Amino acid sequence: MRAIQVAVFGGPEVLRPAELPDPVPGPGQVVVGMAAVDVILLDTLLRSGWGQDFFPRTLPYVPGGGGAGTVVETGEGVNRAWIGRRVVVRTSTGYAERIVADVEETMPVPDGLAIEVAAALVHDGVTALSLDRLGRPEKGEWVLVSAAAGGAGSLLVQLAVDAGARVVAAASSDVKLALARELGAEAAVDYTRSDWIRRVRQATGGGAALVYDGAGGPLGTAALGAVADGGRFVTYGTADGFAAPDPESAARRGIRVLAPLLDGPPNQETVRELLGRALERAAEGRLRPAIGAAYPLEQAADAHRALAARTTVGKSLLLVGGRTAS
Repeated sequence: MRAIQVAVFGGPEVLRPAELPDPVPGPGQVVVGMAAVDVILLDTLLRSGWGQDFFPRTLPYVPGGGGAGTVVETGEGVNRAWIGRRVVVRTSTGYAERIVADVEETMPVPDGLAIEVAAALVHDGVTALSLDRLGRPEKGEWVLVSAAAGGAGSLLVQLAVDAGARVVAAASSDVKLALARELGAEAAVDYTRSDWIRRVRQATGGGAALVYDGAGGPLGTAALGAVADGGRFVTYGTADGFAAPDPESAARRGIRVLAPLLDGPPNQETVRELLGRALERAAEGRLRPAIGAAYPLEQAADAHRALAARTTVGKSLLLVGGRTAS
């Protein structure tokens, strides 16, 4: 089968097409013929060698964390009725024509939901619903979503709007801000401008009651200034490292700081619950991942370059088997 393999840690150029043996399912496992592969920022970090203490990768490895496709083979103890079913799969690999996963790591795709949409929710849908549960946007309050045109950020905009909140989106280009407005943001601010915090506070009448920091690093640290006194600050961005808001300043202003990534990944039961909810909302038309870039599997390096350059608007996918985005 065709796959993308990382033989040495490094830049996007280390993502090399390879011919590998077809995977064989063990007891309790299935083989999924991939149609659309999820691509997230974490993939680019692990490829560079980052995070070995938390996400160990043994070279050579096939990167990725899942996607969507069709079950083509089952292992011992797995009902053969799975064969032929469209599924999403969230596991420790993905950039390949076929992957093997535990049956507990797979979930049926609702009827009528496009396979690309399902793949786009495998990680960002879980992340967004988890953050939504933490932040609890309320009707009528202002919510700031930074990195609002990213995979998770674009979903958070929709979830906050669905809750009746008023959203101000922060992103780095007119195209990205236009997407956020299309998804329901009432106001939009370019956070590459030096006065972006002032603009957020002006738009919200003194600061947002809830801030989702999807940028991290210096931008995320600065975003604490956009929170109204007594508000909530939920930080999850890592593109430039973790945000480091001043705890004394936050305490003095009564701001609750939540950094869920520091608690480690959610357990499998929680992941399945949240992914199931994301798929249901999408099937109902209440959640729409903004798929901004879809590359053939062999062009995985281009997908990583675009993420690193922050030129991607919305979600990135790899398409397998000659598929084109629908």
